Amino acid sequence: MLVTEQEINDLKNFVRQLNSRNNTVLVVEGKRDAVALRKIGVSGRILEYYKFGGMIEFVDYVAKYDKLIVLFDRDRKGKTLTGRTIQLLQRRIKIDLSFKRRLCRITKGKIMFIEQLVCYESYLV
Repeated sequence: MLVTEQEINDLKNFVRQLNSRNNTVLVVEGKRDAVALRKIGVSGRILEYYKFGGMIEFVDYVAKYDKLIVLFDRDRKGKTLTGRTIQLLQRRIKIDLSFKRRLCRITKGKIMFIEQLVCYESYLV
C-alpha cells in the first residue's frame, strides 16, 4: 500500500490526540482491532465490544465513563453497531465519532477495518 508522508504525520497526530483523552474509553469491535491500535501507539483504555455478552451489558459498562470514542469498522456490521450504540447511549454519555471520520479522511478511505491499521506500524513506531 502506498503511504504518503502526510498520512504518516496525520496518523501520528491522530494517535497523540487519542492518547491525550482523560476519562475516555475507546471501543472497537474485537481483539485484532485493539491489537492494531496498540501497535500504532494508542495507549489509552480500549474496550472490545465482543468481549461483552451483548449490547445491554456493553451499554451498562461504558455508561460510567464521561466520553466514548467509537471506532467500529466501516462495514455494514460496524455501522449497525455504531447506530445501536448511539441510540442506547446518547442521553447517558458523550459519544465521539470524530476520530472515526478523521481516520477515514487521513487514510483516504483505504482503511475499512480498524485491524488494517497494522500496515502503518512500521511508519509510526
